[in-house]
Amino acid sequence: MAKCAVCDKASLWGSRLSHTRSQLSRRANRMWKSNLKHVKVKVNGGTQRMYVCTACLRAGRVERA
Repeated sequence: MAKCAVCDKASLWGSRLSHTRSQLSRRANRMWKSNLKHVKVKVNGGTQRMYVCTACLRAGRVERA
């Protein structure tokens, strides 16, 4: 999977449990995907396409081209 070029945020893996945790023996794997966008970013005077998470976009850590 892709990860953020700025903060290295990537997908996380874990177990899916019921709300009451009554079925601990029947765990199922699940994946939490990070909210990544493939955007054009200004880098060293030029433009480059890279994956950036929306948290970095909102925080202004990168400048869109």
